[in-house]
Amino acid sequence: MGKRVTACLGAAILCLGVIQDALALEARIDGLEGDVADNVRHYLSSLDAAQYGRVRLEGEVLRRTREAMRVYGYYEPRIHQQLDSRDPPRHVDLVVEPGPQVVIEVLDIRLEGDARRDEHFSETVDSFPLAVGDPLVHAPWDRMRNRLANLSLERGYFDWGFTDRRMEVRPFDESARLYLTLDSGPRYAFGDVTIKGSHILEERLLQLAPFTPGEPYLAGEVARYTQRLGQAGWFSSVSVRPRLDSRRQLALTPPELGWWNEVGTLGEATLPSDSAGHSPQQPAGPRLSAEALTTVTKLHRTERAVMPIDVVVAPADRHQFEIAVGYATDVGPRLGFGWEQPWINRYGHSLEHDLFISQPEQRLTGTYLLPLDDPLRDQYRLQYGLRHRDLDDTRTLENTIELARRWEFDNRWVQTLFLRATYEDFTQGGEADSVFLYYPGVSWARTRTRDPRFPSWGDRQRIAFEYSDSMWGSGADFLRMTGDTEWIRMLGSDLRFVNRLGLGAIETSDFAKVPPSLRFFTGGDRSVRGYDYESLAPRNEEGRLRGGQQLLTASTELQRRITGNWWGAAFIDTGDAFDDWGPDSLNTGAGLGVRWISPVGPVRFDVAHPFDDEENSWRLHFAIGPEF
Repeated sequence: MGKRVTACLGAAILCLGVIQDALALEARIDGLEGDVADNVRHYLSSLDAAQYGRVRLEGEVLRRTREAMRVYGYYEPRIHQQLDSRDPPRHVDLVVEPGPQVVIEVLDIRLEGDARRDEHFSETVDSFPLAVGDPLVHAPWDRMRNRLANLSLERGYFDWGFTDRRMEVRPFDESARLYLTLDSGPRYAFGDVTIKGSHILEERLLQLAPFTPGEPYLAGEVARYTQRLGQAGWFSSVSVRPRLDSRRQLALTPPELGWWNEVGTLGEATLPSDSAGHSPQQPAGPRLSAEALTTVTKLHRTERAVMPIDVVVAPADRHQFEIAVGYATDVGPRLGFGWEQPWINRYGHSLEHDLFISQPEQRLTGTYLLPLDDPLRDQYRLQYGLRHRDLDDTRTLENTIELARRWEFDNRWVQTLFLRATYEDFTQGGEADSVFLYYPGVSWARTRTRDPRFPSWGDRQRIAFEYSDSMWGSGADFLRMTGDTEWIRMLGSDLRFVNRLGLGAIETSDFAKVPPSLRFFTGGDRSVRGYDYESLAPRNEEGRLRGGQQLLTASTELQRRITGNWWGAAFIDTGDAFDDWGPDSLNTGAGLGVRWISPVGPVRFDVAHPFDDEENSWRLHFAIGPEF
């Protein structure tokens, strides 16, 4: 027992010693302040004193301090240091006389090649913050140089290079001369697109490209093409990359390779190899040097340099399944099952089915999608739905089929024109009926959001019109309009506002023929909290719900971060469904809530008080999932 205790104490002492040795050397600085002092501390923070003898440690402290000051133009500082007496030292006291700061005497920045006429390059040069007579600071110079290099790659100047890149510092003269010349060469255009591994018609994939051959190259368009191919849902993996000109591989010792060359020559874009997978043999005999090859290609350059694009894809699984389990106060426990076929033929048609089961409602829906010239934005959709509902005074069995044409515009608004046929057998408020409807409709919707899991910014709008007329054999005459909007905005990083507004109206000569699925009800988690789900609507003489011809709901909510992913909320909701515009009063609820941002979206728990319900003082609301 004693030996075990001794061993544990020894291990603890050893660990403490290791931790102590790993602590960084702390610098106390006199004579410097601001960014220069902070940079010295940063350079010394990674210095492990235990790795050096005392003399070597003093030399390393001196070297790092000079290097940290040099980037701010101090090339001849006088530095006095004093290490503490411990072994190894934990502190160093520095007394610094920075000396004169080097001043820029010559600033010569030039653009050659097609970049001379590219405003993005000119703006970068014009925005350089230093001028002749200013103290030399290295960071802005490095940033501009890196920015010019990145712009060259982003905008298709693949033959770019710095023909002059000098920083001549003369400490004895307290001056610096900066020279930078970028020769961009020609700007490449998009070449032909080569597609490998696709089970979808090549024409479909080319229609998704945001560029056409011959347009000036932009790396952002390549990334956008990758994103659009992924959004189509047809593929399990997508690779889109420019193909480097193979002549670059002929040089003996090519110029300094950057990461862009290394990335661009991987995968399908490499030069051909033999069937055994060996690297291609280098040709025997004399070969051109890199410099000679560069000169020759500049003298004999084609009219317009082009960059072909290689696309390599792999098919997505033909059958995909999803099971979802959840709970909401409105419907209680709920179960969802999804079966998706992201592609069913070479034209990219898709099919999906969804089954939803809860105590008050069960539904089965399906969508057959036929993409058109722009597969992501223009589509035909054939939808079907079966729904059974048994809630309070509503009992209905609904069968629907719908044909829709969808357009998405450049401003992200989505227009949908549809023709719907519905048979509904229902009992509402004790009155039973059945009706067969077929009617056209049109809707416009737009959703914008940042971080869909818990948006810091976003808004959603939707407006729809539906019209039914017995003139063409439909079972009811009505014009129905619905509209809603929701806004999310942040104030700082800890305050979040959520506001909602919903409107609806039905114009009809025989409201009894309008089925419950088209009438208006409100109340519950997503509308007026504090009241039961869809319990707010006009009632008949027996006190049973019969639904309303008009709808108005509004909500405002303030959320504040408590800590980390936990937020508190305060809200007020109001609204009602009614028969005539201009109701005497609206039902209002208010309360407090908690939000936890889980990996699958926010978990919402609210306690709401209804101001117009004497029987229920409080109601709990619980739901999982984002607002949009």
